[in-house]
Amino acid sequence: MNAYEEYMKQLANGMRSELTEHGFQSLENAESVKTYFNNINENETTFVVINSVCGCAAGLARPAAVTVATQNPKKPNHLVTVFAGQDKEATETMREFIAQAPSSPSMALFKGQSLVHFIPREHIEGRPVEEICMDIKEAFDDHCE
Repeated sequence: MNAYEEYMKQLANGMRSELTEHGFQSLENAESVKTYFNNINENETTFVVINSVCGCAAGLARPAAVTVATQNPKKPNHLVTVFAGQDKEATETMREFIAQAPSSPSMALFKGQSLVHFIPREHIEGRPVEEICMDIKEAFDDHCE
């Protein structure tokens, strides 16, 4: 690993832990993403955060995701994350399930393996964190128990 890759890995660790310390399962390779989705019940919901180091959008996405995932009365059954630029194969595999244009950071809500809501980077960047929280909350309220 070169110095740049090591620096980025260290930088990403804190950003990854912002989510994992609040119950998000980190899927770090393609096999873990496939195994996750192959074992999910069709009636269960999963909230996915595609994390990134982008300060302008990810710095809003992570706090919004954590806030709603921990405080909203209606919550998904599962919380998972992949890290764009770090967990490259996991992110690529997750994007196959999402089937939307690549976007990081972004957030997706699944019911079983079906995508029911997607929030791309352009709906995160430059918006107040409260508005992003409301977008997530509405998706949870519409699709979660």
